[in-house]
Amino acid sequence: MEIKKNTYEVLFALSLKNGEEQAQATAEKIKALIEDNAEIVAVDVWGKRRLAYPINYEKEGYYVLIYFRSAPDFTAELTRVLGITEDALRFIVLAVDEKKQTISVRGSAPEVIGDDDDEDEAPAEPAKAEEAPAEAAEEAEAPAEEAPAEETPAAEEAPAAE
Repeated sequence: MEIKKNTYEVLFALSLKNGEEQAQATAEKIKALIEDNAEIVAVDVWGKRRLAYPINYEKEGYYVLIYFRSAPDFTAELTRVLGITEDALRFIVLAVDEKKQTISVRGSAPEVIGDDDDEDEAPAEPAKAEEAPAEAAEEAEAPAEEAPAEETPAAEEAPAAE
């Protein structure tokens, strides 16, 4: 029986309190864990970045984004390991929609992930020739500037019934 492999992405921010070299070593350990249990599709090391808000009194973190293919049960193990890693400030593991996702890693050509048999489902390109006449028709239907409406005198009050 063949095990179904899905594509996932993991993004994690590591602490820099012990230095950038320690953060790089921790990132390599996590990458090695993923390599042992999954097929790595792409790795994008963002490096040292400012955090959106302080976490444990730290204002900067070391960010790494990894795309990989694995069995669904490996994500639970990866989440467990990242949860007990002292240097991990924040992390998230997400499933990637293979039919809609294009992985673009800085410094390399974008890689489309997913099955090759979906080639017949190419997205339809908008027809630019059809859009131009439609816009012209809308402009033609729009009324020209109208003359200001004539002011109508206020209705005189009817005499009160006695």
